[in-house]
Amino acid sequence: MARRYFGTDGIRGRVGVAPITPDFVLKLGYAAGKVLAGADRAHKGGSRPTVLIGKDTRVSGYMLEAALESGFSAAGIDVMLAGPMPTPGVAYLTRALRLSAGVVISASHNPYDDNGIKFFSADGNKLPDDVELQIEAQLEQPMDCAPSERLGKARRLDDAGGQYIEFCKSTFPADFDLRGMRIVLDCAHGAAYDVAPHVFHELGAEVVPIGVSPNGFNINDQVGATASEALVRAVHQHRADIGIALDGDADRLQVVDSAGRLYNGDELLYVLVKDRIATNGKVEGAVGTLMTNMAVEVALKEAGVQFVRAAVGDRYVLEKLVENGWQLGAEGSGHILSLDRHSTGDGIVSALLVLAAIKRSGKTLAQILNGVSLFPQKLINVRMSPGADWKSSEAIRHAVEQAERSLESHGRVLIRASGTEPVLRVMVEAAAQQDAIRHAETIAQVVKEATS
Repeated sequence: MARRYFGTDGIRGRVGVAPITPDFVLKLGYAAGKVLAGADRAHKGGSRPTVLIGKDTRVSGYMLEAALESGFSAAGIDVMLAGPMPTPGVAYLTRALRLSAGVVISASHNPYDDNGIKFFSADGNKLPDDVELQIEAQLEQPMDCAPSERLGKARRLDDAGGQYIEFCKSTFPADFDLRGMRIVLDCAHGAAYDVAPHVFHELGAEVVPIGVSPNGFNINDQVGATASEALVRAVHQHRADIGIALDGDADRLQVVDSAGRLYNGDELLYVLVKDRIATNGKVEGAVGTLMTNMAVEVALKEAGVQFVRAAVGDRYVLEKLVENGWQLGAEGSGHILSLDRHSTGDGIVSALLVLAAIKRSGKTLAQILNGVSLFPQKLINVRMSPGADWKSSEAIRHAVEQAERSLESHGRVLIRASGTEPVLRVMVEAAAQQDAIRHAETIAQVVKEATS
């Protein structure tokens, strides 16, 4: 059954436009409370389930937080409010505090006037498709309200940030520190603006923070993991050893070295795998996505590491890791999973893993990645009309086949619908950059004509 509201990362959209409206989010809180806490109530002998709500820094977070809180209360669910908190921080606290579920109000890397809701189960994992379908089914039912004596209560979670800071620090090797290292840290005016600088500072680094002055409207605005130019400039300006950029909800990152070279999630996955091989002697396998650069796949296989591609979305990377019993996976966008450290992608923890790999190897990122030359990729987002049947378009199929014949074994074409916005993503990878650009632009024009 197709999901009506949930995409690859929760429910997301423009604030004030269905489904990101107060009335829908109120009912969503009620429906999620019924589904997520039903079994929990049973095994706890009838005690009241509790859900943790965190958010990023968007101005709409106040409104949506209040709506969710009301919906959960109507379902008889207690609520703990963490305030601004990275998505992986909510996942950690949900698990650590033995709560029934965690909820994050965020649209990640999107602009401020978007927002969204995503859920974590009691074990700190994103919800599987079948549970999201149960919530959608409950949304179709009339909303009720528990009797007054069974209504949920709400309270603030004291020191949520402090608890998460200590967790992040615990993932860094106890015999290492960051003394003598100058780090530019770009928090995207987002959820990590208050916690992330403390993590790196308390481990000994000299931290130059940027993107740490949220006002409700500037999240991801020319800063953060999706706008790395600010990080590159700051690294040069402050003569930093390294730069780290998080996105709005801090579940992914980009890294810049002292020379201003940018490293994406594909390259950082390779760095972490090589580090694990050096410390543990062997890594059975790693997981990427359909978008992962072919050069990284080739390099991993040459290192004796199996490589599996999942559908785009860190939840699907997680599923493949669990299925294979592996630990390391990533998306090129900077979502990195290390299941022996955390149950979900965490930009701060991933950055610490990269820094530990640098410390352990005594090499720079460029030296670790010597010989791994990424294939040029061209990605074009084509906005399409809602409900456009692009999969059955003969024109699109023909354009893709022509490109694939031209590229032969020296590249590939991928078209996929975004799970978070009404666009088709056209990606072409080729040994020569001009070929990637030429084929991507040709296909994107065909897609635009076929779906507008």
